[in-house]
Amino acid sequence: MNKTYPEPVVGAFIINSQNKLFLMKSHKWKDKYVVPGGHIEIGEKIEEALIREVKEETNLKITSPEFICLWEFVEEEEFHDKKHFIFLDYRVEAISDEIILNEEGQEYIWAGKDEIFQLPLEKYTKMTIEKFGSKIFS
Repeated sequence: MNKTYPEPVVGAFIINSQNKLFLMKSHKWKDKYVVPGGHIEIGEKIEEALIREVKEETNLKITSPEFICLWEFVEEEEFHDKKHFIFLDYRVEAISDEIILNEEGQEYIWAGKDEIFQLPLEKYTKMTIEKFGSKIFS
């Protein structure tokens, strides 16, 4: 029997020097805005996965990871595939500003606190900002 397990994934709430949050629209999340992130490789530390995933998806370099929260996502409709994720979300700071999106992102925005909720946000991204906004925007 082939067993499958929940997949631990990292999410990066990236803040720039203007205290704005990086969000990207993703076809994987039904064209909603999400934060960059992805799975943790075998043998890879969580913060290493965070740095790698952000670089792969956005070309940004980041620093100062601070743990925000954990969410469990079990085969919900928002994602294009049936998955069981354990989201490990971190606040990080951008130390570069040249954005090159890979195929996972269709467009991006640096959004301030006052404009974020006007965007079509993926449910867990929205819940994290609503609940932990004061930790994200310092």
